[in-house]
Amino acid sequence: MNAANHPYAGTGAHTGSYYAASANLAPERPALQGKVEADICVVGAGYSGLSTALHLAEKGYSVVIVEGARVGWGASGRNGGQIVNGLNASLQTIKRRYGQDTATFVAGIVQEGGQIIRDRVAKYDIQCDLKPNNVFVGLTPAHMKELEERQALWRSYGIDNQEMLDCDQLRAHVNSDLYAGGLIDRTGGHMHPLNLALGEAAAFESLGGKIYEMSPILSAETEGPRPSVKTAQGEISCKTLVLCGNAYLGNAVPDLSPRVMPVSTQVMATEPLDPDLAAELMPGDDCIEDIRYILDYYRLSADNRMLFGGGTVYGGADPRDIEAKLRRNMDKVFPKLKSVKIDYAWSGNFALSFSRVPQMGRLGQNTYYAHGYSGHGVTGSHLFGRILSEAIDGDLSRFDVFAGLKWYPFPGGRALRVPYSVMGSWYYGIRDKLGL
Repeated sequence: MNAANHPYAGTGAHTGSYYAASANLAPERPALQGKVEADICVVGAGYSGLSTALHLAEKGYSVVIVEGARVGWGASGRNGGQIVNGLNASLQTIKRRYGQDTATFVAGIVQEGGQIIRDRVAKYDIQCDLKPNNVFVGLTPAHMKELEERQALWRSYGIDNQEMLDCDQLRAHVNSDLYAGGLIDRTGGHMHPLNLALGEAAAFESLGGKIYEMSPILSAETEGPRPSVKTAQGEISCKTLVLCGNAYLGNAVPDLSPRVMPVSTQVMATEPLDPDLAAELMPGDDCIEDIRYILDYYRLSADNRMLFGGGTVYGGADPRDIEAKLRRNMDKVFPKLKSVKIDYAWSGNFALSFSRVPQMGRLGQNTYYAHGYSGHGVTGSHLFGRILSEAIDGDLSRFDVFAGLKWYPFPGGRALRVPYSVMGSWYYGIRDKLGL
């Protein structure tokens, strides 16, 4: 199977984000040149690829990563920086769709991705401003009921690290008149996402791993005993190929492209706030997200900027004016920020699966893939990287559970998936506005 694909990365420079402007120093790695033989080749130097490669390097495998732009160029270096436990699909949805055994299995691993991040940061001394606590907030009585049901559901699976917060208790975490209350997860957290990716890349290289940057794959051969990928200037042949391009893999692997849809989300960063104002608005220094269908999410950076994100554009297009798109919502949450200057605003894509459950599997015997985290990729990608490494190392027990789950195509196929999703977002948006 071969397919041409145009390079997506342009110059390969990171987007004009606050994260890129405050990134730790990192080397520029060479592009792939000529033919290379490898034991294991991982496509993509985002969280999925870095997690997989680092786990395998720790097991003693020889691994190379080929990346279309720079390490962390895609969603891994642009996201809201929030460590949120769980998949996009709820445990109740997973139970209804795949059965009780699958729901029980997923419940047993939904906090593992966050723990992997904390372990990596500690083990390799990654400087990424890691902080604890994730708070879900509700705007209506219906939202509060949903949060109570979520807490009860997780408790029924033995997960008891979440605590309900009434309106007054919530003010110790976020000081806004907008919310009716919230739910805090003390095993969640937040960090500088690009610096996490850069730190993981450095950890991988410290174990002998090799990274090629600025080398988007044009085609992939996934059948046969030795898979391979081709770039504009080189080719890698390997014993095992791992595809972790997610929303930015494009059409290089036709078997995967219809399974997910790129969706863009936006983030902006204010100028640094006065420390007293920052402490007044966010006294807990936690990361916050509401539970509407089209949600807001926000947190403070290490230098007291408000990092405020939200919105979705199905198909992955960038809005014309990101600040205008986000500013109104931020001002509703924090009226005191109406006059604050916005220093950075950027957009990036994540890969949405129709079921909202990430997909993992094999193409042929020696090509593995993982994608479709549907907005929960920070923790999900780290978990799936570990599971991929286990499978490649011979333990298929957890891999086979996800590989065996049925994936569902978007109604109408690639031609109609965007308008279908937009109509769905309108429906749920109306429900949010009505407080249902």
